[in-house]
Amino acid sequence: MQNGHIFTFAGQAMIARPSGALFWPAEELLVVSDLHLGKSERISRRSGALLPPYEVQDTLTRLDADIAATLPRVVICLGDSFDDMAAVTALDPDHANWIAGLTAGRDWTWVTGNHDPAPTGLGGHAADVVTCGPVTFRHIAIAGTSPEISGHYHPKASLRVRGHAVSRPCFLRDDMRLILPAYGTYTGGMRTSDRALGQLMAANARAILAGLPMVEIPMPR
Repeated sequence: MQNGHIFTFAGQAMIARPSGALFWPAEELLVVSDLHLGKSERISRRSGALLPPYEVQDTLTRLDADIAATLPRVVICLGDSFDDMAAVTALDPDHANWIAGLTAGRDWTWVTGNHDPAPTGLGGHAADVVTCGPVTFRHIAIAGTSPEISGHYHPKASLRVRGHAVSRPCFLRDDMRLILPAYGTYTGGMRTSDRALGQLMAANARAILAGLPMVEIPMPR
């Protein structure tokens, strides 16, 4: 539980982890978003371009470590867990067995994303939306009156430290909305200064930078 940033959302104590995962201790709930497993395979399949094929191994290693550190009863993957559905069937059998082992014995939900409906044959179950206590979990944020946690945008924040520009994936939060960074190894990011995020987040929104040290700042606009 060390190396996390504790904050309050929807009246609940939450922990943003350096990896980009979110832990809700009271519910024993771990949340990750946008794993985009199989991205290198999908790019190779569609364009012939070759990327180092290590992203699935790296992403699963970090997810395994977050699960070992937090011991969640519930795991929610907030959509785009795979880069497309063909990437599910193209999984290395060892990686498929690894995922099945992680899902075993846990209440595991694959929230549907815009890249993937939800994987099959790997354990867990699929849902468009999940509700826990006062919080709704979905892939893409929508306007609403209840607190929600989502992903999709891959937010990243930039700031200057000692004269050097620093850019990291980040959590974005305001009173009603919490957007997680992309968890996958081969994922780009949308700057918090992008108009789409500026219109989505309230004027008092904050950014929590993933990685170490974890830093919370006003959302850069």
